[in-house]
Amino acid sequence: MTASPTPTTAEELRGAGLRVTAARVALLETVRDGDHLGVEAIASGVRDRVGHISLQAVYEALHALTAAGLVRRIEPAGHPARFEGRVGDNHHHIVCRSCGTVVDVDCAVGEAPCLTAADDRGFAIDEAEVVYWGVCPDCFTGRSS
Repeated sequence: MTASPTPTTAEELRGAGLRVTAARVALLETVRDGDHLGVEAIASGVRDRVGHISLQAVYEALHALTAAGLVRRIEPAGHPARFEGRVGDNHHHIVCRSCGTVVDVDCAVGEAPCLTAADDRGFAIDEAEVVYWGVCPDCFTGRSS
């Protein structure tokens, strides 16, 4: 049995019920090619791919892609929102206190939702958001020099 081909970005947008536009395709590809990008970096990447796009159009497209589950928005405390293309696996993040770098880290323990609440208070928990804070290797090396 052969594996089904990976859907194109346009097919993914259609599958999520979104209209396919050059800007949306460029935005989704920019987010997926990037690493926890902020809105300005995403806008710059989209402009490199398709030319002019307003910041408002970027925000609107990010909202639509996030609502459709194609993009994940993260907002570590004290930092602006960032976006990533890794969705659906309930992974977590490590944030550098010094430079703000954000990296993915797989679940802390076991199956999603990764953590079992001591008392779920009747909630049907389907996701846990964990943010680890520390100092990245580059900043740690800089501090110890």
